[in-house]
Amino acid sequence: MDVSLSYFLNAMSESPVLLITVALTLGVIFVNGWTDAPNAIATCITTRCMGARQAILLSAVFNFLGVLIMTHINASVASTISTMVDFGGNTHEALIALCAALFSIVVYSVAASYFGIPTSESHSLIAGLTGAAIAIHNGLDGVNGDEWIKVIYGLFMSLILGFAVGWVICKLLTILCAGMNRRRTNRFFQGAQIFGAAAMSFMHGAQDGQKFIGVLLLGVAFCNGQSSVEGAVIPVWLMLLCSVVMGVGTSVGGEKIIKSVGMDMVKLEKYQGFAADLSAAVCLLLSTLFGIPVSTTHTKTSAIMGVGAVKRLSAINFGVVKDMMLTWVFTFPGCGLISFVMAKLFMALL
Repeated sequence: MDVSLSYFLNAMSESPVLLITVALTLGVIFVNGWTDAPNAIATCITTRCMGARQAILLSAVFNFLGVLIMTHINASVASTISTMVDFGGNTHEALIALCAALFSIVVYSVAASYFGIPTSESHSLIAGLTGAAIAIHNGLDGVNGDEWIKVIYGLFMSLILGFAVGWVICKLLTILCAGMNRRRTNRFFQGAQIFGAAAMSFMHGAQDGQKFIGVLLLGVAFCNGQSSVEGAVIPVWLMLLCSVVMGVGTSVGGEKIIKSVGMDMVKLEKYQGFAADLSAAVCLLLSTLFGIPVSTTHTKTSAIMGVGAVKRLSAINFGVVKDMMLTWVFTFPGCGLISFVMAKLFMALL
């Protein structure tokens, strides 16, 4: 399969559907860097370890590096996304359905925002691809159960494992630092939390960047007349494209968004902020290595709740838990249904 940049550019000039698909994908990556990346550095700002402008720059750089480096090391998340559904042997219809899936994410996100329903680009992407595959096959034949089950693992991993690891790490730090000078430990954890924010940003890029790399790779495969990406090697130019767009999205996110996210978080001390960042980064690393797509926002949020629960259970913000549950309940059927309808409509018109 030809995955060269020259072929990709030529294919876009000849296929308006591919051009729209790529534009929509890059748009979603940009918005992801703009809106999701702030969660990676929110605790760092809340505990006043870094200013918002510095944190934005840090996040942009490490989101870029996360996409680029982690995809080189382990691209299993991209593989899961590109193989979890089968769009059939008709590659023209497959490309149209892929375009419909990306378009459905935009439609659902706008509708959810209007009605105040919390969203997740990761879950929307999974639901959109699944709905389009069902539309092509008129049934569940296009859904790869072995790969899709990883999505279910990801739902529970982002909540349960994030909470558990956050609680354990924070509890260990509490015990280890019990007899230490508070001023000295605060200075240490101020630097440690900057490291934690960098690690979170790196893993956010690794997770979310790979998901959209998988989508773009599917588009290239369909233009090559291949119904799958089996045997394809992710080219460096594709990693660079996704990492640059995500980095730019993060860099223009703006201080207002970063600060609002930080203020909405539970009030944390520096050691707690470090524990939350480290816990979430560890969970994201594990899920990435095993090819499990998870929501970085949900993983970070559940880690913060686990850290807060070390002092008292009442620190758990059940309103946040409710939002996470609503995301799961509405996104999969809602975005999946929109994608199904859009795929049918696009295939009928095109």
